[in-house]
Amino acid sequence: VIYTFMTYALFFSKSLTHKILILCFFLVYLDIDTNTLSTSASTQLSLMATSNFLFLFFFIFLIHFFTVPSRADLPGTWELLVPDAGIASMHTAVTHYNTVVLLDRTDIGPSRKRLPPHHCRNDPNDPILKKDCYAHSVLLDLETNSVRPLMILTDTWCSSGQFLPDGTLLHTGGDLDGFRKFRKFTPCESSSSVCDWEELQNVQLSEGRWYSTNQILPTGEIIIVGGRAASSVEYFPPRETGAVEFPFLTQAEDRQHDNLYPYVHLLPNGHLFIFANNKAVMYDFTANKIVRDYPILDGGPRNYPSAGSSAMLALTEDFSSATIVICGGAQFGAYLQRSTDTPAHGSCGRIEATGENPVWEMEDMPFARIMGDMVMLPTGEILIINGAQAGTQGFEMASNPCLNPVLYRPNEPLGLRFMTLNPGTVPRMYHSTANLLPDGRILLAGSNPHFFYKFAVEFPTELRIEAFSPEYLSADRANLRPVIVESPEKLKYGEDFGVAVTVELPVVGIIEVNLASAPFSTHSFSQGQRLVKLKVTSAIPDDAGKYRIGCTAPPDGKVAPPGYYMVFAVNQGVPSVARWVQLVV
Repeated sequence: VIYTFMTYALFFSKSLTHKILILCFFLVYLDIDTNTLSTSASTQLSLMATSNFLFLFFFIFLIHFFTVPSRADLPGTWELLVPDAGIASMHTAVTHYNTVVLLDRTDIGPSRKRLPPHHCRNDPNDPILKKDCYAHSVLLDLETNSVRPLMILTDTWCSSGQFLPDGTLLHTGGDLDGFRKFRKFTPCESSSSVCDWEELQNVQLSEGRWYSTNQILPTGEIIIVGGRAASSVEYFPPRETGAVEFPFLTQAEDRQHDNLYPYVHLLPNGHLFIFANNKAVMYDFTANKIVRDYPILDGGPRNYPSAGSSAMLALTEDFSSATIVICGGAQFGAYLQRSTDTPAHGSCGRIEATGENPVWEMEDMPFARIMGDMVMLPTGEILIINGAQAGTQGFEMASNPCLNPVLYRPNEPLGLRFMTLNPGTVPRMYHSTANLLPDGRILLAGSNPHFFYKFAVEFPTELRIEAFSPEYLSADRANLRPVIVESPEKLKYGEDFGVAVTVELPVVGIIEVNLASAPFSTHSFSQGQRLVKLKVTSAIPDDAGKYRIGCTAPPDGKVAPPGYYMVFAVNQGVPSVARWVQLVV
């Protein structure tokens, strides 16, 4: 029986380490078994006791072997894209030119990336470098993985951003001389060196915005919500009214200021779901009034400096329903006590924000997590990645990095929605980011738990850029992956249009066509993130070997605000490389 167990374990093991251990057990047990037959009775009893002990040990090993997957058995793969980007990205956004804007803060001293000659920043008020010749923002070319320095003039520490309808990245606020600043980055072809940051001179924020959140609206305007000591909202382009008081943020404040970087989601009814600390409201920004108070979310504070993360599930079918998920966070008091080892929360709350009587449905993640990022995948699933399992946000205030990503599968039953994925090796904690790329991978950048750059410490300033590939990009699914060969570059609301794809294997069932926004990722929240699953017809093969899919664009800006989106074709859970489309009024 024992030899049969060992033979089966040896046969089914995929790990070389496991195979070697099993062979060692086999040889030791065989030696004991042979000696037992040729020794005295007392020695036989001793050997039998040793044999039983070994069998018990081997049995425990078998339980571990069949119940605890090895790293190689877990889904997903990692790759290093850039060994040294020169900066640790605190804010990250993907442009429609397939480039990535990475942005740190300016008053951090020397980075590892120099500006071009004669482009130094002269700031007599900078406490570290009066003449700063180092880059604090860079542009990553996804085709070549090359990095080009960009020049930022004012402090962008803990700022916010959002893409405008024309694809320009609007960037707002920060600290010190950046407190009331508007900035723009107008992307260009990756081969060009023309595009760079522009600091707007003729307009400024009505209130200083530090730790605020931006969200594009159905009209294409940007609403800027909250910030430290700013219980108000304002807009870009600026309105004559300036900042408008929003008392909810004051009501959500506590002794730790857990109302910063509020989670803001544009609902398909045109109102905003705004969550701060443990409270949430539905906000009619046109009338400046709260139209619904949601129940308190149990599990402690969820926003900065105790942030978990949040995402709105994919909008589907008639687009009338929207569901919000919020996961993780720090225990109240960890920030005040500067506790690095207080366990984080592992609970998630899920609520149908547009339902008649919405309540929070609770479940637990496989890992407690603070500072995780929730990234909406092209399939409608959510990747939860980055963060730590203890402590809180802030400089040098967390420990025990959470290296395992987790996949949240919203259509599975309660209790079966989470899947643990292949762990990384690079801790990404405070000031790290995660963004969906057009090829379906997830870009990971940043992590600087220190006030300045530090490298000879337990959790160093992180300059490496990685990519995580979910299981849908595995080699055994390559023959299911569609390739978009025809799609429009512009769309109007409600417009019927066609998409053509090729697939190696015959298509079975519906090929989805989904629009994914390009959000602004910072401090564990992707501002402006959304996924819209379009209404489609069955994929019809033509004589040229293509499958043609009839699609209908979103009905209005409440479902999908104007701007650039990644268009993914998804076949049996496997997404194509996206093409960009501009949704216009």
